[in-house]
Amino acid sequence: MARAWIGLGSNLGDSRKTLPAAWQQLGSHDNIQTHRLSSLYCSEPVGMESENWFVNAVGELTTTLTPEQLLTELLKVEQDFGRRRDPSRPGYQDRTLDLDLLLYDDLIQRTSRLELPHPRLHERLFALVPLAELAPDLVHPVLQCSMDTLCQHLQDATRTSQSQAMAKLPHGAP
Repeated sequence: MARAWIGLGSNLGDSRKTLPAAWQQLGSHDNIQTHRLSSLYCSEPVGMESENWFVNAVGELTTTLTPEQLLTELLKVEQDFGRRRDPSRPGYQDRTLDLDLLLYDDLIQRTSRLELPHPRLHERLFALVPLAELAPDLVHPVLQCSMDTLCQHLQDATRTSQSQAMAKLPHGAP
């Protein structure tokens, strides 16, 4: 069984309900066992213009699926939750659900369809903060730094440059 880390995000609809529901749907797959889901975090959009802030989380699962098969399942769940990709619009778009395969064991892989670890993981607080919450000592297979260290470095860097504003959402808050 492989251990994988999934980034979850949404900025359309009831995002606070969408992320746990999507996580539950992933866990209903015969070859996927979901384990832990981080706290939910609210973050401003990164790399796109939108008035809608994101709700983000990271989850840990184990699977017998290959990375490519797991990616296919993630894309199916996105579609089930109303994700529509508009190829006529370049760049990032608002979305009901975004599921990113961040890490798959310590696999380093680059294909036309999938790059592991996620190529921008170390640049995104909205992924690093919840990942470090669950697994602070997990080591990035390329950078050879713990998630906690990567998170601290990025937080320090964003204090001196552009901000990536985000906050942990309290349990039970609307």
